[in-house]
Amino acid sequence: MKRLEGKVALISGTARGQGRAAAVRFAAEGALVVGGDLLHEGAVETQRLIAREGGTALTPGPLDVTDEDSVRIWVEEALDAFGGIDIVYANAGAVRFEAIDTQPYADFAFTLRAELNSVWLTARAAWSHLVRSRGCILTVGSTAGLSGSLTNWRTAHSASKGGVIALTRQLAAEGAPYGIRANCVSPGMIDTDGFRANLLAQDHPMRDIARHIPLSRVGTPDDVVNAAVFLTSDEASYITGTNLVVDGGWSTVLPGAAH
Repeated sequence: MKRLEGKVALISGTARGQGRAAAVRFAAEGALVVGGDLLHEGAVETQRLIAREGGTALTPGPLDVTDEDSVRIWVEEALDAFGGIDIVYANAGAVRFEAIDTQPYADFAFTLRAELNSVWLTARAAWSHLVRSRGCILTVGSTAGLSGSLTNWRTAHSASKGGVIALTRQLAAEGAPYGIRANCVSPGMIDTDGFRANLLAQDHPMRDIARHIPLSRVGTPDDVVNAAVFLTSDEASYITGTNLVVDGGWSTVLPGAAH
């Protein structure tokens, strides 16, 4: 038996990176995947990848997770196609990094809308359907929501991801009477196209971060997705309100001299 057999899973941000990896893996585990992304062609290509592997996926149209109507329509199209919702994986987000003394307020507000408001909008749109299915929500936090950084100016990102972790705990509390579980997975440094162009670029002070991670490597999207599959499966039926950190031990140690 596949771990997510027959479950309807809404996954946002499926055009690339962790979202694409999640959609492909969830489908391989038997889920009926409903993807979505503003980068619609990328999300459609993810759907094609799933189909080629014999999985089932739907990508209704461009999804803007910061727009209430767009999220509502996405949820309705999932219901029309599959009749219910079992899993909501609020993966999509966008960030603008800059120091507090130079970042425009518009960029701070953009990051909170894309990384925090989007999670609330997605959870709210799907809530009544999760009540019926006694389903689950998975959010994506970050080690940025747990600690500050001396090498990455990120007040907006830290605020939004700290908010996601707190929001998830409250969703767990409000969902418990209905059998809804809500958990968060918080990645550290993950090797994606976005990070390679920014935090892992040759001119960025975090480019050699692997030397400071206890497990001595940067993570992969599959490392995050492995945790996501577990938290959304029946194996985690007694787990709610948790924040599972996937960072190779990075957030557990103090910085020190390299070996």
